[in-house]
Amino acid sequence: MMLRYALKTVRARKAGFLGAFLALMCAAALITACGTLLETGLRGTVRTERYAAAPVVVSADQNVHQRTVKHKKGKTKVKHKAKPIAERAWLAASLGDTLAGTPGVARVIPELTFPATPLTEASTDTGGGTGGGTGGGTGADGRAAYGHAWESAALTPYRLTSGTAPEAATDVVVDRHLAERARLAPGDRLTVQSTRAPRSYRVSGIAAPGPDVRHQTALFFSAAEARRLAAHPGQVTAFGVVPEAGTDPERLRHDLTEALRDTGNGTGGSKGASTGVRVTTGDARGPVEFLDAAGARTKLVSMGGAMGGTSLLVAVLVVVGTFALSVQQRHRELALLRAVAATTGQVRRLLGREALIVGAAAGIAGALLGLPLGGLLFDRFVALGAVPATLRHTTGFLPPLAAVAATLLGAWAAARIASRRVTMIRPAEALAEARTESPRTPWGRLLTGLVLLAGGVVLVVVLGMLRTEPASTPVTFLAVVVLSTAVALLGPLLVRAAALLLAGPLRLTGHGGRLATANLRAGAARAASVVTPLTLLVAMACTVLFVQPTLGDAARAQAREGVRADWVVASRGPGVPAAAAHRLRSGEDVVTEVVRTTVRVGLDKYAAQGVTPAGLTRTWDPDVVAGSLDGLTQRTVAVSELAADQLGLVPGDALKLTLGDGTPVDVTVAAVYARGLGFGDLTFAHGLVAAHVDNPLAATLLVGTDRARGDLAATLREFPGLTVLTPAAADSLQAERQQANAEVNLLAMGLVLAFTAIAVVNTLAMSVSERVREFALLRLAGATRRQVLRMLRTEALSLLLLATTLGSAIALSVLTAFSVGMTGRAAPAVLPLVYLAVVAGAGCLTLVATALPGRVALRVRAVTVATARE
Repeated sequence: MMLRYALKTVRARKAGFLGAFLALMCAAALITACGTLLETGLRGTVRTERYAAAPVVVSADQNVHQRTVKHKKGKTKVKHKAKPIAERAWLAASLGDTLAGTPGVARVIPELTFPATPLTEASTDTGGGTGGGTGGGTGADGRAAYGHAWESAALTPYRLTSGTAPEAATDVVVDRHLAERARLAPGDRLTVQSTRAPRSYRVSGIAAPGPDVRHQTALFFSAAEARRLAAHPGQVTAFGVVPEAGTDPERLRHDLTEALRDTGNGTGGSKGASTGVRVTTGDARGPVEFLDAAGARTKLVSMGGAMGGTSLLVAVLVVVGTFALSVQQRHRELALLRAVAATTGQVRRLLGREALIVGAAAGIAGALLGLPLGGLLFDRFVALGAVPATLRHTTGFLPPLAAVAATLLGAWAAARIASRRVTMIRPAEALAEARTESPRTPWGRLLTGLVLLAGGVVLVVVLGMLRTEPASTPVTFLAVVVLSTAVALLGPLLVRAAALLLAGPLRLTGHGGRLATANLRAGAARAASVVTPLTLLVAMACTVLFVQPTLGDAARAQAREGVRADWVVASRGPGVPAAAAHRLRSGEDVVTEVVRTTVRVGLDKYAAQGVTPAGLTRTWDPDVVAGSLDGLTQRTVAVSELAADQLGLVPGDALKLTLGDGTPVDVTVAAVYARGLGFGDLTFAHGLVAAHVDNPLAATLLVGTDRARGDLAATLREFPGLTVLTPAAADSLQAERQQANAEVNLLAMGLVLAFTAIAVVNTLAMSVSERVREFALLRLAGATRRQVLRMLRTEALSLLLLATTLGSAIALSVLTAFSVGMTGRAAPAVLPLVYLAVVAGAGCLTLVATALPGRVALRVRAVTVATARE
């Protein structure tokens, strides 16, 4: 019976439930969109291209493993953890004999993969290389470009459509896509920048792939030239295994795994090292080919989880506020139900069932909207380069189902929380409060608000002690939500305090100001429901917009202070070859090659770089606080203060770590430096890092010389795509890259901000719409429409001022704590124009969402409204 009453109430009060429906629908869409990202990270597939004709692929393990054994109370507990490495791990070429000797194997094809960028006119005019790291170069069309030995063309397969296979060291076969774009034909010359100095090759042939290859450009060299460019003697990237006719690939995979295990090369790993071999079939071959896609899955899990968690917290806060306002608008109706003998449980069940009805409809609608929204979000991440196009967006039934379940639970909980006051007090008190809002804030609400405020302060203090971005980022946004929730609970007190402080200035604005002051005092709870989403919007927007500049500006400041070089050589291609650095070294000039990577100490990831030790202090100053850079060799390392504190290191200590390609090394700490944000946590000798990265080309060259720019440029004229810059110009390029990264983070949290903005408009519209009778009485008492609208604007601007103050205070405290923890100083990067844009945006939303419903409410004749039955 209660369900029937709830259905009748929802049908009769469609307009009253519209605000709650919109809030719940947006929440469901947001949760679904974030859920699809999370599901893509967990279950997204990567389709193979290069290995399409090899049913079985054998590759090196791409993870660092850690196995711990605990003995407790007579029981042994074994834990195994694995983390991906940054570069490609290579296999011993001798394993090919073991694979070929396994029953069921028809052919074993060794594969070499290395960066090889064709330097066509377009490819050297666009883009910006960074050097180091995984992946190949980038062609004119944005495709990753890789070099291979011609013998591995059968893995796809590629077949010649014209010309001949490469035989000489200066021959190259290009794929059909590149030939069409660059208008190449057999006999033409093509300069290729690979891992060595750029070299001119004769196009001996053009090859077309059997299956569709859309995400990479392939260049094929002779076997000897490919081995020279791969720079890994006696090693291969992978083996493609073709089974004999009638042999099941899965069965062969099992046999190969056993054969490799018997020879001591089986899958698995030991503590702190990437060892073992992986044998894959089917869709598992894709991550072997596209390492960036495999890493992007982990990134999406982290990003989707963080976005989803923040979205859920924001949605709960917004939905509870919306339902509280909705229940407040029905206070008289619910009080009359109590007065005619409806029990507390009956009223709660009625509200709960109403919430479930609205939540079900909103959840289903929002989930359906969230599916294409998640697809658009994923496509945008791909366009920004945060996620590779090789990773397929995966959508299952779990995200929509979870969104509907979360919406139902959130609606029911919000209704229970919002109805607690009207169901707990006596019916007579409920009828009294239906006419006049109680001036007292319930003790439970007040204590809960103070507890959350204390919790937010604790989070801010903890944030000031966190020194890594993965640890500080979730705490940053959690602190914003917790403090905003405290504002929501303490809102009525804050509104009354603001009304008291603004009473004098508002009185100067005339009758509208006096009415606005009286309304703020009398309707503090209603006004608080408007202040909450506005505060959250300002706080969240400022945090999202300024948290990355705070970190990026500090890093760039350290880099500016630490670069002593007179000139910086950068590349518009994949990087600066070692030959260019050798050409610049003359007399007393110092050239420091910088190549970047990521290493792991245990399972913890650290940003690292390799630099040329000779004359290092002439071009680079990381602010050494202990030890000396003079001791930087192939067997030593310099560490940042952060890494030294985390790992408990001082100069002279031994350190075991895993390089980017999974190679374990033991080094000795030579120095500790302070500018870790600008230069990474670990600094090695250049030769050690360059031998263990996919792209050994330098990201930059730091040149200490008395020569002019023109002289340096003339020396480098044989190297296409290189540019000689001042340190200030190089810093500007870094700022542009930082802005590109900021766009990814802004997109990640943009949906949350959009949802909060919708909540602001929704709440303001609900708040104004319920006051139709009040406006009619004011007009019957002699107020004009213009005066009523002026009163509304004054109220809205007063609430905007309060919300902006509270939101700015929350954002400033959180950003200051973030800055202290991450940079060591209280210097958040607050851009004045951006901040003013945030405030102006919030102001526009507030005024529009107040004026439009207000004008609609004033269209009806005052007498009609005043004499209508409530």
